[in-house]
Amino acid sequence: MSTKDPWTDPDPQPGDFDAELAVLDPSAVQYREGDTSATLRIVVSLEGEDAARLARIAEARGRRPADVVAELVRDADRSGA
Repeated sequence: MSTKDPWTDPDPQPGDFDAELAVLDPSAVQYREGDTSATLRIVVSLEGEDAARLARIAEARGRRPADVVAELVRDADRSGA
């Protein structure tokens, strides 16, 4: 069984940095309100038949592949999946 290293593992777990955060001086921490105009870009990587399938679906709908993926996410959110 390997030991997880929160500094190098791709997915830190809750509590991984608690000790480091506990010793921070409060002046080292800044609170910022969220920016409602901010956007998030997610890169989706598809290969082979999956990539071709997405391209076909997008073309059939007259849309960009990114629009098809965004629609899929919105539909999944609405259905509670």
